Order: sequence, then C-alpha cells, then structure tokens
Amino acid sequence: MNPLADQGTSMAAGSKGPWAVAVTGVGAIIGQGIVKSLRQCKYQVRIIGIDRSADSPGPRFCDAFEQKPDAPEDSQAYLDYWTHIVHTHGIRLILPGLEIDVAFFDRHRELFTNLGVRLALNTTELIAKTSDKWDFGLELGAFGYPSIPSARPTSWVDAVERLGPPPLLLKPRRGNGSRGIHVLEDETDFAYWQRKAGSAWMLQRIVGSDQEEYTVGVFGLGGVRWLGPLIFRRRLSTAGNTLVAEVVNEHPVIEAALDRLCQYFKPWGPTNFQFRVENGTAFLLEINPRFSSSNSLRTAFGFNEAEMAIELYLLDREPDAPRIHPGKAWRYTEDFVTHAGHPL
Repeated sequence: MNPLADQGTSMAAGSKGPWAVAVTGVGAIIGQGIVKSLRQCKYQVRIIGIDRSADSPGPRFCDAFEQKPDAPEDSQAYLDYWTHIVHTHGIRLILPGLEIDVAFFDRHRELFTNLGVRLALNTTELIAKTSDKWDFGLELGAFGYPSIPSARPTSWVDAVERLGPPPLLLKPRRGNGSRGIHVLEDETDFAYWQRKAGSAWMLQRIVGSDQEEYTVGVFGLGGVRWLGPLIFRRRLSTAGNTLVAEVVNEHPVIEAALDRLCQYFKPWGPTNFQFRVENGTAFLLEINPRFSSSNSLRTAFGFNEAEMAIELYLLDREPDAPRIHPGKAWRYTEDFVTHAGHPL
C-alpha cells in the first residue's frame, strides 16, 4: 500500500521545480543536514526553514525562515501558523528534522493533505512502534529478534540479578540520541538517576563496544523493498550524535539483521537503524523512522535522502539505487560569522 495515496496531488512527471520545501529544526544538526543535502540535490528547491529560535546559523542557510510561535503544538494557534506559512510560501513538501515534529505531522496528516502538502513521514505504524523503547523491545522479542537485555527493577540488587554486573545503562523510555542516558556503576548512581528520571525509565545491559557501533541508513519503498543500506562504523560525540563515520562496504551480520528487520517493519522513506555487534549478534539500539543526525554524512557518500524524499513523496517516483562511495568523515567545530546589517 502506498502511504501517499491520500496525500493530495503529486507534481507533474518530469517537472524540475523550483518547489518550496519546508525543513523543520534548522537550528539543530538534523535540520541543517537536510538543508545541506537539498543544496546538493539535482532538483531546484526554495528552502523554507522552520525553528523555535532564529538565533543560530540555520535560518541563514535557508531561502526564507519562519519562527514557530510560542504556542502548544496541538493548539489552534499552532495549526493556524502552519496553514498561514503553507499558503504564504506555497509549500509543497515538508521534511521534518525533529522527532517532536514527526509526531506532530503524524497526528495531523489530514490537515496537511487538505492543504495540498506532502509530508516526508514514515508509516504511522513504525512511528508508533518506535516511540517507546521499552515497548519496542517487547515488539522485537515478540517476533523473535534478539533484544538487548532490559529491565525495570525495583532495586539495585534486583537490577544486578536480572542484568548482570555493572556498569548498566539507565535510559528514558522516550527520546532520541543520548539525552537522559546515564551509566550506573553502583547503587548510589541507581538511586540518584532513578529519582531524577521519574517513572518512565528502563535499565539495559551494555552490549558490544564503542568500536562495534554502527549507524545504518536505508530508504524504505514500502512492503519489503528498500534502497541501501549505507553502513557507517561510528564514534559518538558527547551529545550523542555521530562524530566520526567510516563507510563499511560489507558486513554480513548487519546486512542479515537489516533484511529481517526491514521485512518485518516495512519502512517508508528515510529510516535509521543503530546497532552494536557482540559475539556475532547485531543488537538493535533503536530505529529512527525519520532523517537522522548523520543524514548529511550519508549525502557525502552518495546516499542523499533529501533528494530521494523529493522523488518518493513529491513526485511519486521510486528513486534510483544510490551509488555509495567508500570513505571516512569527521565532524568538527567551525565559526559562522555575520556582521551588522546582515539581511537575516
């Protein structure tokens, strides 16, 4: 089934644009990566950047910028904001760069269909299944995929009995990246971080090693078909984003795991899988059913998800299989300077 069947009219075949494409979260790494990838794609686009704050380089990378209002995301004021900017800029496609935006657009698909706007969203089913880490682990176990040993223990003694000796990881059940994840070495750590986390937390055994962590991009075509994968062996920054990424041309363990997972979950559009490998098993850390923070790195090696999103979501056309190039990428800090009188 084509999830776009009810998303309004597509662009005429062979059309090259320019089209107004909105990118959310341009103040953060994912949105900025999407903008960078759009600048490198073969289609003419006018980029409308969206963010809560104008105080970052992100708005200056875009052709126009619209700041989100200070209003709850399910309020009429917020819905009116989106209706207004869609009409003002003639937006035809929206590429969400934040997890919270994915959830918002998923809840309001009908509104944007009525506005004639395409949304670069995964399936509602996959978005729902991956929103809670504890429930997602149960889903993996239900179809027989090896899940990371996890527990919601009542005490530190209970945790060690169920998961083995420390260190252990405390994770929030919801959220992305490394936000809210803490290493527990002893009972003092457990008591402190459990109290800080409130009720929505879980513990996991640490699987694999830092040297065997992978972020993998596929572009789902619906059913049991997809493009890719592009497999990166990666090293994380302290913020939980990919800092160093090296293309892995072949990895039979991860490729077999992806085949199994994609056949079961049937991704649609940009989808990111994160693994750690231990003793020949690819343990799945999470699935991000959206653009991930490494999207611009994938573009650099021939896997431009923003370009493929234009083709799949806007043109109703299956993208060609990408030609992936070997190599390695590092991220580093650089200055972005504007002087007084800058137009934005």
